[in-house]
Amino acid sequence: MAVQGERLDLIIFGATGFTGKVAVFEIAKLAKEKNVTWGVAGRNQSKLETVLKEVSEKSGEDVTKVPVIIADVGDEESLLKMAKQAKVILNCVGPYRFHGEAVVKSCLTGGAHHVDISGEPQYLERMQLEYNDMASDKGLYVVGACGLDSIPTDLGIVFMKKQFQGDVNSVEVYVEFGAEDPSKSEGAGLHYTTYESAVYGLAHANELRPLRTKLYPNRMPSMKPKLEPRSPIHNRDEIGWSIPFMGSDRSVIIRSQRHFYEVDKERPVQVHVYMVTKSLLKIMMLVFMGLIFLLLAKFRFGRSILLKKLKQADCRRRDQFCPTEKTRENSKYIATLFAEGWKEKASEPDEQHTTPPNKKVVAKVTCKDPGYGSTSVMLILSALTILKESDRMPGRGGVYPPGAAFAKTSLIDEMCKHGIKFEVTSNL
Repeated sequence: MAVQGERLDLIIFGATGFTGKVAVFEIAKLAKEKNVTWGVAGRNQSKLETVLKEVSEKSGEDVTKVPVIIADVGDEESLLKMAKQAKVILNCVGPYRFHGEAVVKSCLTGGAHHVDISGEPQYLERMQLEYNDMASDKGLYVVGACGLDSIPTDLGIVFMKKQFQGDVNSVEVYVEFGAEDPSKSEGAGLHYTTYESAVYGLAHANELRPLRTKLYPNRMPSMKPKLEPRSPIHNRDEIGWSIPFMGSDRSVIIRSQRHFYEVDKERPVQVHVYMVTKSLLKIMMLVFMGLIFLLLAKFRFGRSILLKKLKQADCRRRDQFCPTEKTRENSKYIATLFAEGWKEKASEPDEQHTTPPNKKVVAKVTCKDPGYGSTSVMLILSALTILKESDRMPGRGGVYPPGAAFAKTSLIDEMCKHGIKFEVTSNL
């Protein structure tokens, strides 16, 4: 436990939310191993204490004496007070479009690093545009997308590049969500905030182009051969039926690749990301439902239809919308990365090879309970990496995607020790 007046190593903000509770459970198991001090924060002291009691009973670790901090996204003073008590804030309060900026700003003012699990490109890129200089000046790191969105794919490409031992030209990523035992599957399971974030992300997708023009006024070099996107519905022999993945992974990966090119003078990797669904019928259903979802999300009345039932629900009913523990335990995630490039390395990052690609490597990133258990482990290990290995991170602070932030640290090795597996499955 921290000495009176000292900052806690980590504070989980939003500890009474669905993901926050899972993060508390995971940190209860990791804190002793990693020798860190931590606390929980949220709006309601009674609910926070209840979470600590429930986690104590479930984990076998007595965490009832863990510090409890009262903080509310609508109260800047409380957020600043929280930030001044932590070295790193683990922000689990979404949608980040509405609630994220206030926490980032308070962390930078109060002297705390900030990590979150956002999968919202508009929020992530706007934070980099508006707060990178401030974070760098203060020697603080703000790293978003430190969960399933988008550590497996972003750091998966970092892992791939290290194993490739040549020049990687392109990577096609195929993500698959499934069940360890399909006969026991109860459906995918989705938390309300994740659903709400998706609705508003699609509704405001038109914000990205002007935002990116400001964030990146200079264009990246055009690498050859160019990686063209595959057909919207295609069948790859090694994988199965797939469609373009609408998550934030590709946008996060591209930000990291731009950093590697501009700062580390490395050849940028071209990337496309797809989602696997084994059945063509399921693909057609997903496309149909996706088109309806996209159409409704574009208009205020449509968003009202998509969110009305859940907005009117009380907290108890919202919890029923969450995945059950049985569903979580049975769920799995696989990201398969197909890389092509050359055995030889060019002397300059934008130098074009004169011969066709002559090397292929396939890697996989796998984990269980991806959306909540593994996401929480990724978030906690990301925060610990900032604490223990900031000297191996870029600059002296700033706003980064996880690939750029953690490429030279031991985070991948730490994740492998805690259930998130990175491996090469083919090297030709």
